[in-house]
Amino acid sequence: MSVTLSAADRSFLEGEQGEAGRMAMSILVRMADVFRVDKMMDITRAHVDSPIYMGIATMEYAEKLASMGARVRVPSTLNVSGVDEHGWEEWSVPPDVAANAARQMKAYVSMGCLPTWTCAPYQTEHRPDFGEQIASGESNAICFFNSVLGARTERYPDLMDICAAITARVPARGLHLTENRSGTTHFELSNIPVSLQENDAFYPVLGHLLGKHDPDGVPVVSGIEASVSEDRHKAICAGAASSGAIALYHLVGHTPEASSLEEAFHNRDPLVSIPITMDDIRAAYRDLTTATNSTLDMVILGSPHFSITEFKTLAPMLRGKKRHDGVTFLVTCSRAVRMIAGELGLLEPLEAFGGRITVDTCPLASPMLPDRISHIMTNSAKYAYYTPGLLDAAVAFGTLEDCIDSAVAGRIERDESIWGF
Repeated sequence: MSVTLSAADRSFLEGEQGEAGRMAMSILVRMADVFRVDKMMDITRAHVDSPIYMGIATMEYAEKLASMGARVRVPSTLNVSGVDEHGWEEWSVPPDVAANAARQMKAYVSMGCLPTWTCAPYQTEHRPDFGEQIASGESNAICFFNSVLGARTERYPDLMDICAAITARVPARGLHLTENRSGTTHFELSNIPVSLQENDAFYPVLGHLLGKHDPDGVPVVSGIEASVSEDRHKAICAGAASSGAIALYHLVGHTPEASSLEEAFHNRDPLVSIPITMDDIRAAYRDLTTATNSTLDMVILGSPHFSITEFKTLAPMLRGKKRHDGVTFLVTCSRAVRMIAGELGLLEPLEAFGGRITVDTCPLASPMLPDRISHIMTNSAKYAYYTPGLLDAAVAFGTLEDCIDSAVAGRIERDESIWGF
């Protein structure tokens, strides 16, 4: 399929905007052909996932662009990198990996990208507005931008996202277009207690369920009676984009494009309607645990990165308690959030508890964990979903209270009464 190019697009392809611009536009035009898209469109913002170090090739790609003088044309935040730049030596990161990851980080900053180093860019001042056309990598951020903020982005893979940022152009397709933002499947909560809906742990489980049942669709959920904070939306996004590839969902009465069921489905009937019962919720909850005994080596919080609100919740829960000597307690967040949390006195209880903080990255993106870590507990559906495959560890999912109690006890302890067990 032939792609219609603007004069500016042709200027890039002909090298008039520099060799890096020519390379970036040639990749975008080739991808437009792959996607069978016949036109391009402007974007005004980007979130670039490409800084994650995945080997020499990703480092050399970044350095090649930088050496050709690449500069981003729109505000472009950076996702997590492969290491905590200033704290990697505290962990088990091989020095050569740390050095190469730092080179890759430096290359992207040299292109004019913003060194946010977070998988939760919506926690920064650089979040997009409703209806804004953007290009985002990082699955949970894509879902949050589309669903919660009402911005518009497709799923941009690593290496393509930086091309969009350099040219401020993308193929006009998918969730950039209004007609593709209509709901596909209606999920109606059926007799789900409000008390459970008011527990933060409900939302990662709900996201995991949506991803499993409508993996590449636009699910619409009705029947949520509790307030849904941004952190709860974040948990849904992380779960749904991990067990599935969900880039947009609508919660009727809670997200900007779903004031009603009719609006969410663009006044059409849903393709499928599925009731969500407590049996479904319990099954999704169980699915997030692979551990078969109570052994515990580590508790990890912060995937996506911990927010200030989450630190405000965590701090009083830790006061007067100490983690078990055999359990590592880790929170991952952005540099900016760590700085603000420190200024607010929210890190002191964590330090007194014996907890640790990693910024810039997380164990899913960095080879930082020692070999002895083989049993992990988390309150994150994303950590729970990826831990067995990426970290080769058994995982247990629980509430934040469960995670703290387990870290103190030195073994997995869960109060499962909220799930009706």
